[in-house]
Amino acid sequence: MLRLDNISFSIEGRPLFDQASAIIPTGHKVGFVGRNGTGKTTLFRLITGELAMEGGTVSVPKGARIGGVAQEAPASADSLLDTVLAADTERSALMAEAETATDPHRIGEVHARLGDIDAWSAEARAAMILSGLGFDQAAQARPCSDFSGGWRMRVALAGVLFAEPEILLLDEPTNYLDLEGTIWLETYLARYPHTVLVISHDRELLNRSVGSILHLENRKLTLWSGGYDQFDRLRREKLEQAVSEKRKQDARRAHMQAYVDRFRYKASKAKQAQSRLKMIERMPSIALEAEGRTVAFNFPSPEELSPPIIKLEEVSVGYDGVVVLRGLDLRIDQDDRIALLGANGQGKSTLSKLLAGRLEPISGRIHASSKLRIGYFAQHQVDELHLDETPIEHLRRLRPDDGPGKLRARLASGGLGAEQAETLVGKLSGGQKSRLSLLLATLDAPHILILDEPTNHLDIQSREALVEALNDYQGAVILVSHDPHLVSMTADRLWLVKGGRVSVFHEDMEAYRKLLLSERGTGGAVSVPEEKPKPVKRGAEKRKLTAPLQAEVAKCEERLAKLTEMRQKLDIRLADPDLYQESESARMRALQQKDAELKAATEKAEALWLAAVEGLDAAKAG
Repeated sequence: MLRLDNISFSIEGRPLFDQASAIIPTGHKVGFVGRNGTGKTTLFRLITGELAMEGGTVSVPKGARIGGVAQEAPASADSLLDTVLAADTERSALMAEAETATDPHRIGEVHARLGDIDAWSAEARAAMILSGLGFDQAAQARPCSDFSGGWRMRVALAGVLFAEPEILLLDEPTNYLDLEGTIWLETYLARYPHTVLVISHDRELLNRSVGSILHLENRKLTLWSGGYDQFDRLRREKLEQAVSEKRKQDARRAHMQAYVDRFRYKASKAKQAQSRLKMIERMPSIALEAEGRTVAFNFPSPEELSPPIIKLEEVSVGYDGVVVLRGLDLRIDQDDRIALLGANGQGKSTLSKLLAGRLEPISGRIHASSKLRIGYFAQHQVDELHLDETPIEHLRRLRPDDGPGKLRARLASGGLGAEQAETLVGKLSGGQKSRLSLLLATLDAPHILILDEPTNHLDIQSREALVEALNDYQGAVILVSHDPHLVSMTADRLWLVKGGRVSVFHEDMEAYRKLLLSERGTGGAVSVPEEKPKPVKRGAEKRKLTAPLQAEVAKCEERLAKLTEMRQKLDIRLADPDLYQESESARMRALQQKDAELKAATEKAEALWLAAVEGLDAAKAG
């Protein structure tokens, strides 16, 4: 097991851990969560010995290897496959020795050990991991130097997964993956045969891949059983219970204090007053955990434009005359919520740039409303902020006529308070930089908001705030994200970008997940040791079984409510008599088509809800 005993550590006088302790049993998959800047990455460096603790100890099983992704794979001439194979240093050394050893006894030992570690199937396993992370067979044979830093980070991740350390430490592994790689990694980690500790703000990964949550708060560590949704629910219940208990205690304390104040100097009541005073002094104090406040995003709503706001006719687009996407016949209305699916390199960002006006079409025509305003957020734009300027200086450049008070109010609406307003951007956290970029992208109340990986630097609470803001926003949304939870909670249409084309994906995210895993493989080469069943009380066993089913029912109900609201809004528009004039025939057909799509989506959502309810009822009855 991994044991953390009374760990203490500070950075520049600021304590991150104060006698924090936790025990992670061998083979457990644990999600490590906590607000940004509280010390999660620091704990990994303490576990690996990279940092020296001020107090406490870290204990690991004797001989256990600790592995993580420290940096990207080198830009060498070695192929991706050879780079991953080399990550298992024992196998590489034994394979080299098998070629040179002359002593028969040693040769036998080497080959016996190679058999023990299943060295002969290693190439197939390495290829499977690379495939799951988005590298096809041709890419696996290419040298690392052919790939950018982001892709070489994937190779480094493939290497540590292939080496299978007994304690695997992963720090935000999905930040350099696409949605498809993230979905594959969820399944692979769930089947990983050793201990996993993963820092992640990806709610779906923490629900599907781990069985426990390690929570860092107030410089202490607490291990919770279950995935993130269960942790979140139980923690909220605990906080609510503590608040209720404190209210009762405060009322009782106030009642007894009032008695003391009234009768402490009255002879006949003095003893009772003193008794109550002692009870007040002995009353244990109930401390409430201070739950950090997450500032909401606030996207200004634009005026409504006549549909479509953008229409593409036989458009081809690419770079330097080389076509990346062709034959694009697409239509976007102001109430659309569209997520772009497809592996990295297929053209999602290219389509985003085309819609944002950052790329001109090679051929075809784009029709856009003359009053259309577009907000565009791309991952690289965070890096394009001026590090030597403050957020208020960024905003002043775009709003030179606004006074300091108004500029500060705008920054506050984006989640940047008075302190951050005057801080150099270079000293802001990644999440604060993302908030500034989102604020700048939405400043003009755009009719369409194009978001290319907006969540990389946002914690779970900020991601939930982004979900709420997007659902309240009155413009169209085009979303590229590796966060399945964000996609499923905000998008009602899915477009698949693949093979140079863009097509409508008529199923939901769960269907896409299954399709993707069938194409890339689910990590079946990982052997999971059988566990002996543990005796569990019937009630606890049933609660463990029904908890995920209850979460699924809640998710289905939320989806149905959203679809119902959308259909109600569309019914109002379809009831407009002016819509059925001959001049509005194109608009009428478009709305009727959307009505048909929403009806089909609602029927499917109802079927999924019914199946979830039946499953929950069966589990409760079992």
